[in-house]
Amino acid sequence: MPSFLDFEAPIAELEGKIAELRTLAAGDKAVAIGEEIKGLEKKASKLLTDLYANLDPWQKAQVARHPERPHALDFVGQLITEFTPLAGDRKFAEDYAVVGGPGRFRGQAVMVIGQEKGNDTASRLKRNFGMARPEGYRKAVRLMEMADRFGLPVISFIDTAGAYPGIDAEERGQAEAIARSTDCCLSLGVPSVSVVVGEGGSGGAIALATANVVLMLEHAIYSVISPEGAASILWRDAARARDAAAAMKITAQDLKKLGVIDEIVPEPKGGAHRGAREAIAATGEAIARALKAFDGVSGEVLRTQRREKFLAIGRSL
Repeated sequence: MPSFLDFEAPIAELEGKIAELRTLAAGDKAVAIGEEIKGLEKKASKLLTDLYANLDPWQKAQVARHPERPHALDFVGQLITEFTPLAGDRKFAEDYAVVGGPGRFRGQAVMVIGQEKGNDTASRLKRNFGMARPEGYRKAVRLMEMADRFGLPVISFIDTAGAYPGIDAEERGQAEAIARSTDCCLSLGVPSVSVVVGEGGSGGAIALATANVVLMLEHAIYSVISPEGAASILWRDAARARDAAAAMKITAQDLKKLGVIDEIVPEPKGGAHRGAREAIAATGEAIARALKAFDGVSGEVLRTQRREKFLAIGRSL
């Protein structure tokens, strides 16, 4: 059973009652409460469906940050075979917040890059909660240049609150590293597909998401700043994050209308954290469609399409 978010309290209460009844039935076979359990399960299922069909932007932000949501390595593990992780930026150090290397997607050789948050306390600390330092973006550039050299399509999984804002990162040229990674994305002569699987935060996300096709999971978010950060700047009050989230158009549905992303990948009922395998499988289908559309397309056409795609966002807004 997944951990429940604050707005899921009614579902948590029903699930608790169901668990109690199951325990009671297991302890006393003479107690006939099967129908009552089925009724509560049906009610909980409908409540979950209705709730997730009407999430507001702030609730979607909470779902996108759910600790049990599948992360980059989960997608790699299910979708990529023969994955060979490569480490280091050949300039300073390894950054565990960015994972990547060559592998095969449905038999096709590809280069995979992902932002990995980790799934427990130790791995989250090791991976700095998915917030990359300059060496992470420089490693990404190294991998993209390798992909370009060997004609490998690039698949990237985006999931970060943003680039790491620490003093050490700034001293080593965080802004320059992000800019060069974005420029490298734009210059690729191979197809590139990016998937926002959780949080797509600011320049930390766009540095790897400047792709020919940008996909986004149904309950993911993608923004120039976190709702809390925007609320702190606009109203000097981080508690107004809900208002900021609504104003910023951070949801997949809003961004699809604005032309910032190309396709929304549906999530299982109750979010990807309740059905990771199904969410990852749906993502694989969307990636396959995107790559197929660029079969036989020349590098120059790919670069032109990618640049025009992002220039068009500014023109339309």
